[in-house]
Amino acid sequence: MSGLIRPQIKTIDGLSIRYAEGGTGAQRALLLNPWPESIFAYERAWPTLAAAAHLLAVDLPGFGGSERRESLMSPKAMGEFIVRIADAFGLDRPHVVAPDIGTSATLFAAAAHPDRFASLVIGSGGAAVPVTVAGPLKEWVEATDLAPYRQIGGEKIVEIALETIAGYTPSQEVRDDYIASYAGDRFAESIPYVQAYPEQLPLLGDLLAGIRTPVRIVQGSDDQVVPAVNATYLGDRLPNSSVDFLPGVGHFSWEEKPEAYAALATDWWQRAAAGALSA
Repeated sequence: MSGLIRPQIKTIDGLSIRYAEGGTGAQRALLLNPWPESIFAYERAWPTLAAAAHLLAVDLPGFGGSERRESLMSPKAMGEFIVRIADAFGLDRPHVVAPDIGTSATLFAAAAHPDRFASLVIGSGGAAVPVTVAGPLKEWVEATDLAPYRQIGGEKIVEIALETIAGYTPSQEVRDDYIASYAGDRFAESIPYVQAYPEQLPLLGDLLAGIRTPVRIVQGSDDQVVPAVNATYLGDRLPNSSVDFLPGVGHFSWEEKPEAYAALATDWWQRAAAGALSA
């Protein structure tokens, strides 16, 4: 498939977790997949990221090519598993890049485990209270019955989502990976994660002021799924944060503008390593 991203499998807490490693930089960075994509979402940004850090890209349980466990399908529970991932790979205070679904999970992890991460780069994920999402994501959060999504099948849903990536068409190999990752019932079974937002985002909101980890919130200015208020909500409450909107970019900023996205991430890593982001 990708010449840069070569998937492997590691068992963590009894689950088969898909990951890939690479990079020659001195720092360590943990990259978590967006939804409904996989670790291959970082393919375009990989060269820039890999020059700055040793990379570990991981598909979260129930997403991409990793095995699902029902008890992990919420941001708070996933946050604890992210810490287990870091432990399993011996990552001591890694930088974390976690757009989309990783936004709330990594913030829960940072709140519960101070100083566990060197920095976070998040965004394009539901965070605001009251819950403010749009389009299909709003439908998924509010769905009372997952049967229609099982009937449609994950393949079709992912194909529709990929058509909304402005100015970029994934390679056939990457497209096939995204589709296979959510085929059959796999997509429907991932929806409960975002359905936990109404209950868990208010809990997260109460924790934000206590998070001292440096957090860069990156979002496309034209995101039609996760409105800008989600980024500004976090920026207003996180004491050690920066909000960066990529102009003219939609939801999938890491693929639409990979150079700009990677530049913001690596700049944040360098500034954090230099102690320039201390609260």
